[in-house]
Amino acid sequence: MDAAVQAMANAAALAPADQIAQYEAAYQTLRETLATIDQA
Repeated sequence: MDAAVQAMANAAALAPADQIAQYEAAYQTLRETLATIDQA
């Protein structure tokens, strides 16, 4: 979860075109976290 929050914080300092990769990284981290929770 911390990685997703950090990716979002990092995106704020980037140019809009570069923010997409950070948002996608945060989204992927959240998906992986949720999948892990669902498996428990």
